[in-house]
Amino acid sequence: MNGAKAHGPAPPARPRPPLTDEMASSAGNGKEMAALESGHASSSSSSSSSPAAAAKMTAVAGKPRPFTWTGPAIVMGFELLESIAFSGVALNLVIYLGTVLHGTTAFNAAHVDTWNGTTFIVPVLGAFLADSCWGKYNTIVVSLLFYLAGLVLLTLSAAISPFRPSSCQGLSCPPASRTQFSVFFAALYLTSIGTGGVKSALLPFGAEQYDDSSPEESRRKQSFFTWFFGAINLGIFVAGTLVSWLQQNVSWALGFGVSALCLLLAAAGFLAGTPWYRVQLPAGSPLRDILRVVVASVKKRKTRLPAAAGQGDLGLHEVAEDDDLQKLAHTKGLRCLDKAAAKGGDGHEGPWNLCTVSEVEAVKILAHMVPIWVTCVLYAASLGQMTTTFIQQGMTMDNKLLGRVKVPVASMVSIEVVFMLLWVLLHDAVIMPLARRWAQAGSAGLSQLQRMGVGRVLVVLAMATAALVESRRLRVAGAGRKMGIAWQVPQFVLVAGSDVFCGIAQLEFFYGEAPASMRSICSAFSFLALSLGFYVNSVVVTAVAALRPGWLAANLNEGHLDYYFWLWAVISAGNLLLYLLLAARYTPKQVLRHSP
Repeated sequence: MNGAKAHGPAPPARPRPPLTDEMASSAGNGKEMAALESGHASSSSSSSSSPAAAAKMTAVAGKPRPFTWTGPAIVMGFELLESIAFSGVALNLVIYLGTVLHGTTAFNAAHVDTWNGTTFIVPVLGAFLADSCWGKYNTIVVSLLFYLAGLVLLTLSAAISPFRPSSCQGLSCPPASRTQFSVFFAALYLTSIGTGGVKSALLPFGAEQYDDSSPEESRRKQSFFTWFFGAINLGIFVAGTLVSWLQQNVSWALGFGVSALCLLLAAAGFLAGTPWYRVQLPAGSPLRDILRVVVASVKKRKTRLPAAAGQGDLGLHEVAEDDDLQKLAHTKGLRCLDKAAAKGGDGHEGPWNLCTVSEVEAVKILAHMVPIWVTCVLYAASLGQMTTTFIQQGMTMDNKLLGRVKVPVASMVSIEVVFMLLWVLLHDAVIMPLARRWAQAGSAGLSQLQRMGVGRVLVVLAMATAALVESRRLRVAGAGRKMGIAWQVPQFVLVAGSDVFCGIAQLEFFYGEAPASMRSICSAFSFLALSLGFYVNSVVVTAVAALRPGWLAANLNEGHLDYYFWLWAVISAGNLLLYLLLAARYTPKQVLRHSP
């Protein structure tokens, strides 16, 4: 629930009216639009005492625009190019550290893990800035400056001889100097900051091009999430094939240069599309709103609530009917927080003593989302097998398809992206339309929670399939033969389907269920889950290596990788059961009135 900052116990100020055409006539380019965004937010913050005041939907020209595909199309094109740029760095980073900078295996692995963790945690900070003060448009523009600087410096570090060590002479490989490492890692972490800021704001910015109060636009938005997800994975595929080939066969500088060029094109296209965007203004610190509800409920912890305390009829404070703010339906859970909206009648009704029902409901939503998010962390850890143990399994197999075509084992990840894109087409063109046809009138078909459940079922099946394949591979290896790598295709197909069902639904869920003032932060939950999933995976590997060293033997033909896959099947099944319990108890957000 977006809102301006509160200042004392004054009554809520009326929202600022939309800009007139005359006032907005100068807001035609990116710089002026950014100034308009920040200026409007600042003015609203200083004049309104309601931290839950919802941000207005405005166009750059100063008034709401009718929907067009221009804005969402530019955002999806941006994401495709940005995905190529980021993946062009990330996919072969460990190879560059080893072959060009001559780092040790432990050094390379540690720094890649640290960089990955940082890259997927930065979006949380970027999301906070986007929701609280900068706005999503400004956050994207500022992040692009860091991003471009990082990629340009990375390209220069690979192209200019003094920035990299000499090539190996036989077995002698001179290590990179402190200066060379410093330049490289400065470029790498500038890139991390930039991509983190972009990832935090681009998806919610694209979703804001659709008006939630319009049923037709809400349906269109579901397809936007699907194709945004597809753009991410198409970018990964292009980077994993074309850009990776350029880096390893032509020049690392050229490969990094392609990433920089893709981002430059994305930035130019994004800025050029400025006049067509709908922009939702920042609403002040969402953490402040959460603290207000918690503090007010603690202050009034002894207040007695009626057994059926509800909205507007039994002493709970709510936004006025004529206020232009988003209004959420009251729910029965977490009644202790309802006390923050209870009118005390003692005259102490400042912002830290009295909150609206909608503000309280926003905090309840977050409290209910967090347990579901925890299951997303375990789900992300399960998906992590695709880029680790699935590849190790494939390295022990005959990598010829149809007995002729030799397939690099690592390229199975790129093949999985192809399966994923096919699943995206099936999901958007067949499954969802059929689900809507069979569902009740007005229903969206499969809900977000149901699709997330389907994704979790598929990942259990993928782990079980991998275990069965590995059991058979061990029997074949025991007979002195190699099993064909084509046997891995079913597990990659299942993982791809799981990622499509769960990945798209998670993007929709964390954006759609989030309070209006916290959409960037909640959208960043998916990236944070991915980051923590890496760490969970590492913990499980360490524990298995210590407790069952025979499972992950150096020679997989002498180990039991199948037991390890069965372990992940059990973990994934347990995570599925936990998710089903939480999803059954989850109450979806009910919006009684949308903010304009």
